[in-house]
Amino acid sequence: MANLKELRNRIVSVSSTMQITSAMKMVSAAKLSKAQDAITAMRPYADKLTQLLQGLSATLEGDSAGAYAVEREVQKVLVVAIASNRGLAGAFNTNIIKGSKTLYEEVYAGKQVEFVTIGKKVNDIVGKTHTVIANHSDVYDDLTFGNVAAIAEELMALFVDGKYDKIVLVYNKFKNAATQIVTTEQFLPLVAQESGETTTANLDYIFEPSKEEIVLELIPKSLKTQLYKAIRDSFASEHGARMTAMHKATDNATELRDALKLSYNKARQASITNEILEIVGGAEALNN
Repeated sequence: MANLKELRNRIVSVSSTMQITSAMKMVSAAKLSKAQDAITAMRPYADKLTQLLQGLSATLEGDSAGAYAVEREVQKVLVVAIASNRGLAGAFNTNIIKGSKTLYEEVYAGKQVEFVTIGKKVNDIVGKTHTVIANHSDVYDDLTFGNVAAIAEELMALFVDGKYDKIVLVYNKFKNAATQIVTTEQFLPLVAQESGETTTANLDYIFEPSKEEIVLELIPKSLKTQLYKAIRDSFASEHGARMTAMHKATDNATELRDALKLSYNKARQASITNEILEIVGGAEALNN
C-alpha cells in the first residue's frame, strides 16, 4: 500500500484535475447553448433554400443550372474535412479523420483525392499522408457567414475551372449534446432532386424574373449557405462533445478521488493502530 504522503499528493492532484474538467464542462455548456441556438435557427432557412433550388432546377431544361451542375467523370476529388482547432472533445476529431480515411481508401479508391481542412486537428493528421491544398482553421476566430462565403467561393472556382470533378464535405452533424453524426455531403456538382419528391413544378407559381435567372442567383447563395451550415453544425457538435467528455472526466476523477480517500483513511488507520501497538508493547516491556 502506498504511504500516506503519496496518497495525499495523489488526492490533491486528482482534485485539481477535477476542478479543471468541471470548469471546462461549464464553459463548453455555455458555448454550446449559443452554438445550438445558431444552428437550430439556421437549418429551416438552409433546408428550404436547398429545396427551392432543387425544385426549380428540376423544371429547367438543358444546362440552365450552369457550370455548378456539370457532371464529369470522377478522377479528382476534393474533400473538405471540417473538425476543430482544439482537442479534449472525446472522439470528435478522430471520427472526422476516420471518415476522411474511409473516403480516400474505400469510396474514392483509385482516384486522386486531395483535401481542404478546416480545423488544426484534422490538418495535422491528414497533412502527413495526403495533399492539403488549403487550411482554413482561422475561420473559427471569427465564424461569420462572410468569412465562410469566401471559402465557398474558392471551392466553387476550383470546380468550375475543372481542377476537381467532385467536392464533398465531411463533418459532424449536431443532434444533441451527447450525439454527433459523421456526415458526408456532396457539395459540387449540384445534387439533382430525386424523382418522386415534391417540386415547384407541381405548384402554380408565377416567376419574376425567369426561373433561369432565379436559379443562377440562388445557386451561389445556396452553396455558401450549405458550407456555413456544415461548419456551424460542426461548431455546435464540438462543444457538445467537449461538454460530454469533460462531464465524464469529472465523474471519473470524482470516483478516483473517493477511492484514494478511502485508501488514505485505511492506511492512516493502520498506521495509528501500529503506533498504538508499539506504545503498548514498549510499556509492557518496561513493566517486565
